[in-house]
Amino acid sequence: MRRIPPLALTAAALLLLTGCGGDAEAVDDRPPTAPRGLTVHAGSATSVHVMWNKSTDDTEVTGYELYRGGKLVRKLPGTTYMVDLTGLTPRKKYVFSVRALDAAGNSSHRSPEVSVTMRAPAPKDAEPPTAPGKLTVKPSGGRAATLSWRAARDNEAVTSYDIYQAGSRIHSVDGGTTTALVTGLRPGTDYTFTVRARDAADNASPDSGRVKLTTAPGAGGDEDTAPGGFKVTTHETDGAYYLDLSWDQPRTGGDVAEYEIHLNGRQATTLQWGGSAPAGRAKHSFFISREEGQTYRVKLRAKLPDGNWGAFSEERTVTTGG
Repeated sequence: MRRIPPLALTAAALLLLTGCGGDAEAVDDRPPTAPRGLTVHAGSATSVHVMWNKSTDDTEVTGYELYRGGKLVRKLPGTTYMVDLTGLTPRKKYVFSVRALDAAGNSSHRSPEVSVTMRAPAPKDAEPPTAPGKLTVKPSGGRAATLSWRAARDNEAVTSYDIYQAGSRIHSVDGGTTTALVTGLRPGTDYTFTVRARDAADNASPDSGRVKLTTAPGAGGDEDTAPGGFKVTTHETDGAYYLDLSWDQPRTGGDVAEYEIHLNGRQATTLQWGGSAPAGRAKHSFFISREEGQTYRVKLRAKLPDGNWGAFSEERTVTTGG
């Protein structure tokens, strides 16, 4: 009988085990598609509004990176497709591109570059444009809407149109266009939109008429918009008591720049970050009383990037000096 060498048996056994390894976890090595439809609009001499179409991936797009002249200038979550950049130089030319990332660390090719030349410093002009007219809105799925309006008039020129939802600016387009696609909305949600015209001197028109829209229901409409891990303590300094709040910011698809803080069931104050919203866990402290033994019920909610208020955090009870 022909004997098989031990090394050959070992190799055959390894080959057999490898062939039966159906439980091995698949490796994600496919990058997202490159973002398309990049647009850059200079709303003033020092600021731009950048927007693009979402990328696709075999699993999930988890983030975007925005580049200016080849240098990374902003990282954004995968549900955000627009951003405002400020502090730019008048009359200077800039070049922008964006790329998508997935959870496995794969990155797409960068989008085609788009250039913009910043406006000249605004002339002395105190006259605002007229209000845009005949605003209409049409749904574009559960997370987007298309708005159209009649052009405003100005003694110089309309340089930008700003789209507002419930009093919060959520998008801007060039003054030469009278339509806008607004993305980042939530399915099954009521919205009220208005539009204002703006000129180079940053004079803003009155609001257009209001239009209302309810987005179609769909997946993702029930995401949790409440701040998480909410905690409240007190401390005393020089005879004054302060409330110390901390929480995990809700994942809303963009920065949360504003919060409402409620005490004993009523709105007490509004918190607005002076600069960029902090990443991850947020903290805030404010004066509450000079009396010991005062009890407060505290909760807060975030203003979402789509202009609506999110759900309240859990309510916490705290007593000064306790």
